[in-house]
Amino acid sequence: MDIVGVLPLDAAGAVIVLWAVLGLLGLIMQRDPHFITNIIFPVGALVSLVLAATGLCALGADANTAVLPLGLPDLPLHLRLDPLSALFLTLLGGASFGVSLFSAGYFRTMQGNKLGLLCLQYHLFLASMALVLLADDAYMFMVAWETMALSSYFLVTTEHHVPDIRKAGYLYLLIAHVGAIAILLCFGVMQGGHGIGAYTFAAMREAHLSAFWSSVAFLLALLGFGAKAGLLPLHVWLPEAHPAAPSPVSALMSGIMLKTAIYGILRVTFDLLDVQQWWWGGCWPWRWGCSPRFSA
Repeated sequence: MDIVGVLPLDAAGAVIVLWAVLGLLGLIMQRDPHFITNIIFPVGALVSLVLAATGLCALGADANTAVLPLGLPDLPLHLRLDPLSALFLTLLGGASFGVSLFSAGYFRTMQGNKLGLLCLQYHLFLASMALVLLADDAYMFMVAWETMALSSYFLVTTEHHVPDIRKAGYLYLLIAHVGAIAILLCFGVMQGGHGIGAYTFAAMREAHLSAFWSSVAFLLALLGFGAKAGLLPLHVWLPEAHPAAPSPVSALMSGIMLKTAIYGILRVTFDLLDVQQWWWGGCWPWRWGCSPRFSA
């Protein structure tokens, strides 16, 4: 593993692994619901505090990067922790701390086999959101993004025996995948046909797109991430999915998942695209480690 400035990024990576392990442990211990609610969810809450502290420590620090020996041939997985991702990791850690503690009591009456599966989906949901914020190449980002979408879909449809909940879950999944296609096309535009290596975010930062193709990438990002954020007219899944989901899941979706979409828009617009157009929304006074340049 090639790592520069590893400490904050190591801590964030450890949180992702711990959440995944807690989810698997919940599935293994599904015959002991008391262990899941009294041990696993509270421990998950403590892990969330570690992530929040890591994000706070990284807010004023330089970007930390890592290249993992995983992924596709000639396309290893890249991680990056910079002030922008640190801000959203802090929000993720802080909000999931409270939600996980609440979940320990909320799910106490759920049956063991159902609770074990929910525990796995819940912690994979948290881990995938953190991975979205740390991804530094299009491949890892899309894997994490799709994992987030699928795990949240299964959480929304926890009570899948109810027809209205199945309908709400289907609508949510449909809109989510329409958005994912737009995001994938956005990365394709920014990659510019320059080979596999150009799918890293570092390569996209160095690419020089024309004003037209920059605008196409921005509009695709707005469509893709806007679908997840619930922007008009792609908000139709919101009033259906949130009431269908268990209360802690709805809180995670409202308080954190929608913010990952805002993160995606900021990352593409003010970091990966080298020149911004004035009609995209004007100059942002906060750059969070990015260096946007505006063009008339």
